[in-house]
Amino acid sequence: MNIGGVLGVTVILVLITMLQWPKLKKQEKKVKLAFVSLMLFNWCLAVLLVVFPDMPGPGQIIDFIYKPFELFW
Repeated sequence: MNIGGVLGVTVILVLITMLQWPKLKKQEKKVKLAFVSLMLFNWCLAVLLVVFPDMPGPGQIIDFIYKPFELFW
């Protein structure tokens, strides 16, 4: 496992959060909840890509799904 990569991703996302959090309004709890959930989702994806660099991307998944339909073209 690449600890430096995970630590780097974590530092970058913490910096983004520290810069953007004061710009969010105090009354808008839904916006803050969406922001935190998206940041957690992004962190999970980034860590997965650091740990498993050969993981297929979205284009490869779409090719896998539509590959059987090439017979009809």
